[in-house]
Amino acid sequence: MKLNLNKPIVFFDLETTGVDIASDRIVEICLLKIYPNGNEEAKTMRINPQMHIPEEASKINGIYDADVADCPTFDDVAADVWAFIKGCDLGGFNSNNFDIPMLAEEMLRVGVDADLSACRSVDVSNIYRKLERRTLIAAYKFYCHKDLENAHSALADTRATYEVLCAQLDHYPDALQNDVTFLADYSQMNRNVDFAGRIVLNDDGVECFNFGKHKGMPVVEVLMKEPSYYSWMMNGSFTRNTKQVLTTIALRSKNSKS
Repeated sequence: MKLNLNKPIVFFDLETTGVDIASDRIVEICLLKIYPNGNEEAKTMRINPQMHIPEEASKINGIYDADVADCPTFDDVAADVWAFIKGCDLGGFNSNNFDIPMLAEEMLRVGVDADLSACRSVDVSNIYRKLERRTLIAAYKFYCHKDLENAHSALADTRATYEVLCAQLDHYPDALQNDVTFLADYSQMNRNVDFAGRIVLNDDGVECFNFGKHKGMPVVEVLMKEPSYYSWMMNGSFTRNTKQVLTTIALRSKNSKS
């Protein structure tokens, strides 16, 4: 089934030095833009992370230090990446949990004002987990009846993700709607306020911490009772996006009392 679009959607995949959103870096990014008329535009970029790529990561993504030594840094390409994405929806495989938080963190690190929260996000892996609960390789085999060659190549994974979503629409006509707003809502696993999911909305729409000793407690309530918790988080190894969201909540609460 062809994806029903009212504006472009960019499927993307990242290869990175590791899985720590706060400290690891992107080494490859693939962007596949699908236009409402079905036209496609793809970009793949190798990126010098300005740090050593651990052997464990290289064994998975096939990218070693020497492969990116002469490549641009993320600072060099960030503006172009955002220009390609801006105004589009986003799609990916496990993108809500990793790729979008990672991309947002890199954008903040280099000072590019990229509001990824304004993009509707369709996480194909969450649709898959809700309906079948398997991996991208298995999803590609199950829905598209093909073996995924060059798995963990950014372009292969990105294109496979797009094909899987289109096949999911065919496979679950009663469960899924061919509409990006529906798919973005359906593919959410948590009601995250920040990309990393450290702060989430509860059933009443209140922003609450989603980790540690204050898990489940409203952020505003915690900051009122324990003001030092704000400083602890701001000085901790949390993502820049999480700190940005926490500061926004804290300032909003302070202004409402003024």
